[in-house]
Amino acid sequence: MLTMYGIKNCDTIKKARKYLDASGVAYRFHDYRADGLEAPLLQGFIDTLGWEALLNTRGTTWRKLSEETRGAAHSAAAARELMLEQPAIIKRPLLCSADGSMLLGFSETIYQSFIAEKS
Repeated sequence: MLTMYGIKNCDTIKKARKYLDASGVAYRFHDYRADGLEAPLLQGFIDTLGWEALLNTRGTTWRKLSEETRGAAHSAAAARELMLEQPAIIKRPLLCSADGSMLLGFSETIYQSFIAEKS
């Protein structure tokens, strides 16, 4: 079983979910806003992917932050705290398989390969 993490109103999440649905792939959607984000789960993401990969510095949430807050997110600990406070700042979608492998972002080609590998 796959789990997709993100926020439901994200356009990229919508594309990824549409792709999975059209492909008949079973998955569970975890909305950070509705379902929350626990520190141990985020730490697992960081341990696997690295905080730099997870921190979305190109999105609206990042741009709305104060210069001081953005400047403080320069270490794993600071970025982790920021992501816990504002999960919308995490790049998405994050697709996780039961074996612990993770895929960040969306591309039909990459999803196709990832899903084939997990089947």
